[in-house]
Amino acid sequence: MTVEQIQADEALRLRQFPVARETVYLAHAAVCPLPACASDAVSDYAAACTGGDQEAFMPSNLLRDTRQLAADLLGAELHEIALVGPTSLGLSFIAQGLDWRAGDNVIIHGDDYPSNVYPWMALAERGVELKRLDPSEPGRIEPEDVFALVDSRTRMAALASCHYVSGYRIDLDAIGRELRSRSVLFCVDGIQTMGAFPTPVEHVDFLAADAHKWMLGPCASGILYVKHETQDQLKPVVQGWHNLSCPDFIPQKELIYKPDSRRYEAGTANLLGIVGQRASLTMLNEVGVDNIAADLLAKRNRLVQELLANGCEVLHPEARLANTSGIVTFHRPGEDMAAFADRLAEAGIKVSLRVMRDGSRLIRLSPHFYNTNAELERLLDAI
Repeated sequence: MTVEQIQADEALRLRQFPVARETVYLAHAAVCPLPACASDAVSDYAAACTGGDQEAFMPSNLLRDTRQLAADLLGAELHEIALVGPTSLGLSFIAQGLDWRAGDNVIIHGDDYPSNVYPWMALAERGVELKRLDPSEPGRIEPEDVFALVDSRTRMAALASCHYVSGYRIDLDAIGRELRSRSVLFCVDGIQTMGAFPTPVEHVDFLAADAHKWMLGPCASGILYVKHETQDQLKPVVQGWHNLSCPDFIPQKELIYKPDSRRYEAGTANLLGIVGQRASLTMLNEVGVDNIAADLLAKRNRLVQELLANGCEVLHPEARLANTSGIVTFHRPGEDMAAFADRLAEAGIKVSLRVMRDGSRLIRLSPHFYNTNAELERLLDAI
């Protein structure tokens, strides 16, 4: 399956993405609808599980295959991927699993999504300080902004690969390479790019991302990436039968963790979610993240031009291509944007309403590769 095939064959598109039968769905940066491949995989497995032990009906190599598919999407290694669920959980594992010293500091963006703010704030009880980026525009973080905050006590920079409201993508390679040269760890909330854009981890130590946005998977079936060389620094903060040596389910006299990323998977896996996640990741790898990214950038270019021509104000309308994403966020001066979003919903168009710290309201558009030009035309006609 390719982007071109999906967009050219309406019967195929509606079969693979049933949401499109009734709705122009432009809110993948929020919570995605499931594609048919994921829904069918979950349904088939759930039906099989009515016959007995759920683990007995688990598809062969399910966990290994899903880790490998996630690794392929990131350009990582199989042994660097753990299946731990929500982004919040993965980032909290990272925040709580390092050996912090009083006086250490972490660089964050205080207007990131709360999942990538609160885990670092919670470190205050351990004497860890926060250094907050203050970009001139929402989410617009340049590498130099990060480096300017690094000092001798900086232990980590914890940033989002893409800002959840503005859609501004940061330069992971440039930031990560320089941080590594300064012995500063780099943690990434990758939920707004993984599945939509290349998210390189060559110079990243940690990354967490749930599947329920651009990866088109079930909620709470996300991944945690921990670079092999960094795994010894990140202590597991949960313990159970799965991440420790436990022959015949008999507790041993000492804690012996699995030798790779499985050390962060303490207990029974979310099998239903992972079955759906594997199906979605298989599809995304088949379509190709580079192809998806090219399609989303073309959609963004069209939307930005049309919105500006219709009197709307768009966040980062002239950002460099490398810093843009599948997210287009706008408002029309003088209009009630909540009512605006309601009118779009009545027209069968699903968007996201987002509120900024100053109380202003914006509409966020986030189409995926299966959305067609005809659907964008419906949106623009409604606007």
